[in-house]
Amino acid sequence: MSGSLKEVRQRIRSVQNTQQITKAMKMVAAAKLRRAQSAIQQMRPYADKQEQMLRNVLSNLDQGVTDLSIFSKVRPLERVCLVVVTSNRGLCGAFNTNINKALQQHIEAHYATLYEQGQLTLLPIGKKGYEYFAKRYPKLHFITDFVELFAQLNFDSATEVANRLMQAFESGQYDRVDVTYGHFKNAVTQYPLIAQWLPVPPLEATQEQQGRADYIFEPNMEELLQHLVPSILRTTFYKYLLDTHASEHGARMTAMDNATENANQLLHELRISYNKARQEAITKEILEIVGGAAALEAG
Repeated sequence: MSGSLKEVRQRIRSVQNTQQITKAMKMVAAAKLRRAQSAIQQMRPYADKQEQMLRNVLSNLDQGVTDLSIFSKVRPLERVCLVVVTSNRGLCGAFNTNINKALQQHIEAHYATLYEQGQLTLLPIGKKGYEYFAKRYPKLHFITDFVELFAQLNFDSATEVANRLMQAFESGQYDRVDVTYGHFKNAVTQYPLIAQWLPVPPLEATQEQQGRADYIFEPNMEELLQHLVPSILRTTFYKYLLDTHASEHGARMTAMDNATENANQLLHELRISYNKARQEAITKEILEIVGGAAALEAG
């Protein structure tokens, strides 16, 4: 029985030590989440409005004028680049798994032929995405220059990735660029989204019904589009990264909070088991003492 008590005590200490770690990780994730949430909440309205304006401008231009922007030109899909944005570390629940599986389903549904032909490229941002697809998709071409981008996330580093992808699209190296990332709704809810980044998608039918916009371009249409389109695309790409960054910390905070609560429940059950075993041991000792005393009296 003493061996059983010792084992329970060791398990209680082990769970308590784990609980201290999960509490600390929850507090760290909460502190990082506040900064990341503030960043995406400030960026999202600006980026969404810019993206809507860009699609509105390009969708309302005449076909000949639309050709001024190479980034809106739709080409036959012969080579595609997929960007997957995940975290570098785990311990954030199913956050990374959900993003990776969403992209996996996207590949199987839309790009299975291109994958078999070796015309599919993956640019992972975050180690978890790279590790997942490197094991499962040997025919993918990988661009690994930006896997560690979250170690120094800022607009300049995001611009470097966006510029490289825009140059590749402009030169015809890729006919389409899709981005899979984690959309941040709140600290508890995050879910994967897949966005067509290039070419710029046209307005949806419901938006087109609102009417054509009448734009006046100054100084001129060509010069404005050459500066406006890349600038908005960079901002949109940066929004994808900020969204995922906030989602990661929200998911980690929630996961560590759940782990702490599970540890509390496990400690409660272990303490009950320990008290029962201790009572049994005490009862056994009392019975042995009583039995010994009775034997002495009988003798």
